[in-house]
Amino acid sequence: MPHANPPLKRTIKKPELHQMVPLADSTIWEMEKRGEFPKRFLLTPRCVVWDLAEVEAWLALRRTNPIARAAPPDVHRRRTRPVRGEDRSELRPFPE
Repeated sequence: MPHANPPLKRTIKKPELHQMVPLADSTIWEMEKRGEFPKRFLLTPRCVVWDLAEVEAWLALRRTNPIARAAPPDVHRRRTRPVRGEDRSELRPFPE
């Protein structure tokens, strides 16, 4: 007989996940795709859930192994100014 997965204690839906992990849907999805976040699964054809124990373990791991902050952007590599033109409809390129 094949080895069955251990039973789940509790699952959470997206609203509860967002209360625990304040990340955008796209960020969570990309992290799941890369294997950096617990995978969601279908409970029914229209109900997506996460295993609460896996999410809590992921949060505990993040707390014990903090991630280094990203380097600030190099503003000298910008191609356009972050201000709008006189007519406020387009961005002006940097003068060369």
